[in-house]
Amino acid sequence: MSEAPPESPFFSYDDDPEAPGWKTWAFRDPTRFNSFLEPLQVRLEGDIARVRMMPRHEHSNMRDNVHGGALLGFMDVSLFAASRAFGCLQAGGAVTLDLSAQFIGGGVIGEPLEARIELLRETSRMLFLRGLIVQEDTPTIASFTGTLRKSSPPPSLR
Repeated sequence: MSEAPPESPFFSYDDDPEAPGWKTWAFRDPTRFNSFLEPLQVRLEGDIARVRMMPRHEHSNMRDNVHGGALLGFMDVSLFAASRAFGCLQAGGAVTLDLSAQFIGGGVIGEPLEARIELLRETSRMLFLRGLIVQEDTPTIASFTGTLRKSSPPPSLR
């Protein structure tokens, strides 16, 4: 893991005043997709990054569980939030190359949903990660792996 990157103009990553030991991770532009999943909280515990969201009615399917599309979006966004917590990249400094998911059970609306992510390997251009989606007192909801490719900073940051 590398040294923590500088603050991003696109995302905020700040101490959460309502949850000691957690950070908030939010897109500064509320009109982007990420706001559909926010607010997000991030916490690093040893080799595991924990990323939380609170699933709402708009994240539900017809069975009143968390919709698979919302879960996939959360998995993808959580890879970036976790990578920021690991100090591997500045928000917006990578793209998703692949995301593989296995759905195991249903997520409950109104209960915190958590991605627990492990950084398997970092190279000069790639991040290899895996994770589980869990809820308290619920069996594992999904497992996933993802590869992020670090990109050059946008022209405005060079």
